[in-house]
Amino acid sequence: MEKVEPKVAVFPGTFDPFTRGHYSLVMRGLQTFDRVIVAIAGSTSKNCCFNLEERLDMVSRIFANEPKVKVETFSGLLVHYVEKSEANVIIRGLRAVSDFEYEFQMALMNRRLSREIQTVFLMTDYKWMYLSSTIVKDVAKNGGDIRGLVPRQIFDEVVERLVPPGSFD
Repeated sequence: MEKVEPKVAVFPGTFDPFTRGHYSLVMRGLQTFDRVIVAIAGSTSKNCCFNLEERLDMVSRIFANEPKVKVETFSGLLVHYVEKSEANVIIRGLRAVSDFEYEFQMALMNRRLSREIQTVFLMTDYKWMYLSSTIVKDVAKNGGDIRGLVPRQIFDEVVERLVPPGSFD
């Protein structure tokens, strides 16, 4: 009998911070793939509130008890990282039609750069359709309650970094 290779997918992003929406996509990815690599982008045009090492530490803590999830960092082109990894699939989440245009353009460029790498789009769970790292940061910085929007393993750290003192208790 021929040996079947495990299906491994890469879920890339800046994850600044990692949200419950991101978590939902990873767990749903595990329903289709044997393993998921959460690949945290180091080189980004975004102004991150958490540096790369902090983001790596936070996401690693979230998945510390999930052996099917590997957390790594990468820099440069995503397709180059995927080519060097054990995966050949990229997972991208879609919240709304507005996400599709950007994600479709990126998927086509990745496909042009490497025909062996496929992009799979997963619809975000309806509970998290409104959620993004940017929205979490905006709400937190303006004193809003972000309970339930980020995984419990990193909640205190996100609040300490982003929420003005005395905003909510």
